[in-house]
Amino acid sequence: MKITPNIIRCEFIGTGARVAKSEHKDYVGISGKIIDETRNTFVILHEGKRKKIIKESAVFHFNFSDGTIAEIDGKLLVGRPEGRLKKRIRRLW
Repeated sequence: MKITPNIIRCEFIGTGARVAKSEHKDYVGISGKIIDETRNTFVILHEGKRKKIIKESAVFHFNFSDGTIAEIDGKLLVGRPEGRLKKRIRRLW
């Protein structure tokens, strides 16, 4: 998978994720499969337990099905999943 700014438009449910950085120290290191998504949170299945992670306070590493790993700041992902499709992405380069 080619990493482009459009990656924030992807569907993240079912994708492997790991919290790389967070303002909440307890969140760092939580990893597993994303099983649900709301406007402000991801629900990750971590060691058989459901963990709610606030998007705005974390940086995620996503493992896509083709082996690609992408680091995405959660602040870019805040919003309803269907609303991200309509979001305009400003290029920074």
